[in-house]
Amino acid sequence: MFKKLRTVIYYVPDMQKAKEWYIILTGTQPYFDEAFYVGFDFNGCELGLHPQDETVTIGNQTVSHWAVDEIEKCVQKSVEQGATILYDTADVGGGIKVATVIDPWGNAVGLIEGA
Repeated sequence: MFKKLRTVIYYVPDMQKAKEWYIILTGTQPYFDEAFYVGFDFNGCELGLHPQDETVTIGNQTVSHWAVDEIEKCVQKSVEQGATILYDTADVGGGIKVATVIDPWGNAVGLIEGA
């Protein structure tokens, strides 16, 4: 089901400060920079900054997204194996769909399909 680790997302309370911090830390400018998401590309792996929301608590501020085919089937299989849906499948543009499930042990598992 998992093809490769593709994206790690950090949920942050202050997008501007986090973006500036990672620019200074890495010496890299984001390839995508919007209020709802900032993306850095490091040799084909993405570090994403996402605004913190009500679903984020201490301990689950980071989600690793695994590249998958047929994301809806992957979400369904995860739920059948005891996961719960945190973020149902959503089209985020550019032919990319994402979802996040919580495994039976409380870990957030991100899934990403496309581009």
